[in-house]
Formats: sequence, C-alpha cells, structure tokens
Amino acid sequence: MPIVAKRIYEPAKNTDGYRVLVDRLWPRGVSHQKAALGEWLKDIAPSTELREWFGHKPERFAEFKKRYHAELLNNPAVKHLRDLTRQHKTITLLYAAHDPKINHAEVLVDYLR
Repeated sequence: MPIVAKRIYEPAKNTDGYRVLVDRLWPRGVSHQKAALGEWLKDIAPSTELREWFGHKPERFAEFKKRYHAELLNNPAVKHLRDLTRQHKTITLLYAAHDPKINHAEVLVDYLR
C-alpha cells in the first residue's frame, strides 16, 4: 500500500487516495474545500518545541529525525494512522513546508514503512 507525502499547496488528484493533513497548524491560504482532506491528524505532527527548534534548517535534519522518531514512539496518533493505512489503498500525507525532502511528513512516511 503506497504512502506518500505531498505539499498541500499542490492540487488534489484522484491518485492521492485518502488525504491526511499531518501539520499541527492549518496551512495559510488553503480552504478546507481545496484541501480535499479525508482528515486532519494534527496530533501526529512534531511537538511545537521540536518544530520550533528544527526551524527547517538542513543541518538539523538528522537530529530532528531522531527526536521526531522518539516522539512518535509514544504518540497514540501513530496507531490511528497505521489503521488508516490498512483501511485505504493509498494514503497521501499532506504538509505545508517548502522543502519536499526536509520535512516531518517525509520522516513520517519512512517511519510508517
């Protein structure tokens, strides 16, 4: 079952399958209709403290991944997301970050695999 990450600012496609926003904050300039979400799972996002520390600085990404993995180990939202992956053929994790490789959604995709 494919799990992919995609910027929420990209247009929704039929191939996205079940779309889950995994940001803690609602993305600016995106209407609920345009988002075309199955659900918003904000509790799966990194803690505010971790997100602010990371600041999307590439030199902190390796350490961010370790810290985020540690948060995910005790996060009950992970079970819900795993259940969704069993219920849907394709899951697209949506995020608002600018960098398509250095963001928490990519870390989450790897964690779930």
